[in-house]
Amino acid sequence: MNPLLALLPFFTFSPAAETLPDQGIQAAAAYSAAHGGHALLIKQNGKILHESYTNGHTKSEPHRIYSGTKAFWGLTAFAAEKDGLFSFDERVSDTITEWQGDKRKSQITVRQLLDFSHGLEPMFGLHENTFPDRTASALKARSVASSGKSFIYGPAALQVFHELLARKLQRKQTPIRYLERKVLSPLGLGSQRYLPDQHGAPLLAAGFMQTARQWSELGTWMLKHEDILMKLQGSSTNTAFAFGFWNNHAAESKAAREVDAEAMLDKKWQQQSWRNACLSRAAPSDLIACIGSYGQRLYIVPSMKLVIVRLAKDSKPNDAQMLRLLFSKAP
Repeated sequence: MNPLLALLPFFTFSPAAETLPDQGIQAAAAYSAAHGGHALLIKQNGKILHESYTNGHTKSEPHRIYSGTKAFWGLTAFAAEKDGLFSFDERVSDTITEWQGDKRKSQITVRQLLDFSHGLEPMFGLHENTFPDRTASALKARSVASSGKSFIYGPAALQVFHELLARKLQRKQTPIRYLERKVLSPLGLGSQRYLPDQHGAPLLAAGFMQTARQWSELGTWMLKHEDILMKLQGSSTNTAFAFGFWNNHAAESKAAREVDAEAMLDKKWQQQSWRNACLSRAAPSDLIACIGSYGQRLYIVPSMKLVIVRLAKDSKPNDAQMLRLLFSKAP
C-alpha cells in the first residue's frame, strides 16, 4: 500500500468546513490571556473570527517566534528539493565531503537533518547571538547516536543544512536570498531577523520576529498546499515532527498520548519519549503546528480551513488544554 494513502484521513478537505464554536473561541482566548498570552488570532476560510491583544500589546507589534522560525527553513528545503538541488534521501556526505570518513555522519541523509533523526549532538550553544562560526562548529558536531535511531532536537543539524544548501547553490546566491525568493516573498514577507554569526551564517533554529497577522500568512499558505501537508509525516523516531512542523496524527489512535512538546523538549534527548505522541486528543487529527518557546504557537487545521496564532512572553501554555477548550462543543 502506498504510505501516503494511509495519511488521507488526516487531510480530508471539506468544501463546507465546520464552523468553530464561539464558546470554544472565548474559552481559549480567556485561557491564553490567563497564561501570559499577548495575542490570539483565529482565521477560518480566510476571515478573521477573533483577534485580541492583552496588556497593551497591539496587532502591529512583532514578537519573537523562536522555533517557529524552523518551519520557514523547512519550506525552503521543500523548494530546493523541487528545484532539483538535492533529494531528501541522498547522503549529506555527498556534498559535505568532510563527513565521508566518519562512520556515522557519512550515513546521515538530508531528510534526517530535517526531521531530527540525524544522531548529532544538539549544540544549543549555537543559539548565542555572539557565536563566532556556527558552520564550522556544526560540521564538527559529535555523532551521539546512529542516524535514524533517535530524535535529537537542536540547532546543529539546521546549521549543517544551511551549509549543504549553500554548497548546492554553488555560492551563486546565499541561502538567505533563496529563502527570501522562494518562501518569504510568496508569503508577502520581507527580510527577517537572521541573527548572523561573524561569517554571516544565520541562525536557522530561531530568530524571526513577526506579528500575529504576519505569522498567520504561513498558515494560510499551507492550507493551499496539500502536497506539502502530505509530506509532514515525521520519522520512526518521532512521528509527530518533521521539517519544523508538529502534527496531531496520532490523536485518532487509541494508544495516543497527549504530550506537552515544550515540557518534553526541556528534558535531555535521551529522556524524551515521543511514542504515540499527539498534541491534543480533542483537536482534529489533521492539525499541524509550529511551536516556539515560551508559548508561541501557529496551529493549522486543513479540514476546517482554520489558522490560529498565539503570541506570548515567558509563558508555556498546555497545548492539550487550550485546544480542548477551543474545540469544545456546546452542551
